[in-house]
Amino acid sequence: MAEIPATQRLIEESVPGKQVTLAHVIASPIQAVYDSLGIDNVGAIGILTLSPYETAMIAADLAAKAADVTVGFLDRFTGSVVVLGDVQSVTEALTKVCQILHDDLGFDVCEITRT
Repeated sequence: MAEIPATQRLIEESVPGKQVTLAHVIASPIQAVYDSLGIDNVGAIGILTLSPYETAMIAADLAAKAADVTVGFLDRFTGSVVVLGDVQSVTEALTKVCQILHDDLGFDVCEITRT
């Protein structure tokens, strides 16, 4: 008689902390990325993931005020923000967001990466 495997469960939880876990610029996305996101091809895409998740609202506001970008997506339940614009503006926006969150609000901030 075959033995029935034990049930495995995965528990996911958010660890409290103030951090930017991803700050990335996609300089020249393929059209499929825009299509998957449901946005128009407007140039570069900037991606941020933050915790606590509500920081997404602050980051989106800071990014839009720092450079000529638009907010393509914001999710206060996952801490995800997507900003859109030319490469220089997206890079400038992410840089400013990370700087203010680090310097003024005491966040741990990752390096901004680019592909």
